[in-house]
Amino acid sequence: MDLGDCYRLLGLRSGASFADIKASYRRLAQQYHPDINPDDKKAKDKFIALTEAYKLLLTVVLPEEITKELSKSSTSESDDTKETHREKAPVTTVTPQQQPKSKPPNLLEIEQRLKWKTYEQLQRFLQERRFPQAIALAEALAERLSEDAEVRQWLAVAYQIWGRALIAENQLLKARIYLKKALKTDPHNKTLWHEVQRDFQRLEQIL
Repeated sequence: MDLGDCYRLLGLRSGASFADIKASYRRLAQQYHPDINPDDKKAKDKFIALTEAYKLLLTVVLPEEITKELSKSSTSESDDTKETHREKAPVTTVTPQQQPKSKPPNLLEIEQRLKWKTYEQLQRFLQERRFPQAIALAEALAERLSEDAEVRQWLAVAYQIWGRALIAENQLLKARIYLKKALKTDPHNKTLWHEVQRDFQRLEQIL
């Protein structure tokens, strides 16, 4: 199940707000809850799928209050920059080679909270062998924090773990795809490289 599937299950368009996700889940959960449909297996399966989709989206969609805080932080940073320019006449011309301004403290703190909350969820998915959910979660985090080397490493490891599981299930072509993704995602990780090479050797022996 990827993020698109999660939105579709909840009857929402991709990019729906945190509040819309919660409201849609509550409505559908009441409709398909096992207590209301005690002998309906399809309703039970639907309820389980809805709950998984809801939990996954909650890890990658920020609540409105945090989004507002991000907006306020960005606006405050912009105002401070304007004020500085008014107070001081520019001495040198700004060139493309200059380093971009660092993110405001509030934004960094929010990103770190999101990062580690997602990491905890990722670990649970991997321990429970819910590999598609783990991959979707790690990919979403890597897309949001694209410059974070640690997050890329987590995604690469998730690819490798799933690739290894696919070897055990004899899905060898799919396993090869995810092992290659692991190397491509974190190409300078020597430990990962050696682990993946061993996995490829296992593949060759089976083939």
